[in-house]
Amino acid sequence: MRRALLLLAVAAGAVLLTALVLGTGTPAVAPHRLPAVLGASGGVEHVVVTELRVPRLLLGVLTGAALGLAGLLLQDGLRNPLAVPELLGVSSGAAAAVAVTVVTGAAVPFAPLLPAVVGAVTGGALTLLAVRGAVGPAAVLLIGAGVGAALQALLLAAVAMTGSSEQGVLVRYLLGSLTGTTWATVTPVLPALAVAFVAGVAVLPLLGPLRLGDDAASALGLRTGAARAAVLGVACLLVAAVVGPAGPVAWVGFLAPQLVRVLLPAARPLPRAAACAGAGAAVVVVADLLARTVLYPVELPVGGFTAGVAIVAGGLLLVWRRPRAARAAGPARAAGPARAAVPVRTDGPAAAVDR
Repeated sequence: MRRALLLLAVAAGAVLLTALVLGTGTPAVAPHRLPAVLGASGGVEHVVVTELRVPRLLLGVLTGAALGLAGLLLQDGLRNPLAVPELLGVSSGAAAAVAVTVVTGAAVPFAPLLPAVVGAVTGGALTLLAVRGAVGPAAVLLIGAGVGAALQALLLAAVAMTGSSEQGVLVRYLLGSLTGTTWATVTPVLPALAVAFVAGVAVLPLLGPLRLGDDAASALGLRTGAARAAVLGVACLLVAAVVGPAGPVAWVGFLAPQLVRVLLPAARPLPRAAACAGAGAAVVVVADLLARTVLYPVELPVGGFTAGVAIVAGGLLLVWRRPRAARAAGPARAAGPARAAVPVRTDGPAAAVDR
């Protein structure tokens, strides 16, 4: 019953948020008029809603879902709640590739999508090559952060070389933005995302043993190095597929799994992954709605909202969950040293044995 009510509330919230996103802007469309506008054969409202707002909403949903699932894979695969796609080198690689393309003025087809995808794959590949032979998830995380920092330095150097007329557009993209999204922006990423989501579902069984630690996973017959590399590779693919059209939308992969751990602490792997994808989609869509309306008609980068909200809310969730975990572990620790309560004789014939 509780699960049915939760699903009903989620569905109602999704419908309400969709109507709000599609109806907000100029021209404004009331929720009860949306079916007629969507089914119309022409008109300004029909064109604006179907050619601009619907693909923008779809890209926001796909971006958030991919980043939420990538965050789950990283945090469970590396056993670290602070593992985020930004520490893979994928987002930094995509942003650096776009910046270099703008600076050099190279005529690259499908820009910035193609340069971003190539840069994201390159950054993820560098991280995967660098972590070969790394011992433990902490080492993987530190190596990924180092690769990301190196690519970030390249990015800053490229931005410093751009002209003033190009810096505004480049900085907006580098912060993550859904501005100007059309069907031509969304369509090329659908095949890559389909492959990435299927691969994400395929590696979910690896997360359970990896969460137990390397020794326990090895005892279960899992090759931890290969399994962790597979999880990282799928996370790279998920991020690379969306960072091209949307830019590096920051910290969604950190917040979405934290929300799911609080709301669904005992969920099975597949529902948990679906919940992380849904939470990430909701975060990006709400952030984009705020980016469009807070300083209307000026649009703000969606990545600025996601980063601010994710860092504050995710940090609070981590702090809130830590005392609960400590309280849950308390009885187990109290039961452990029960043998110490048995008195030990220090005199008499049995003293030598007792000692």
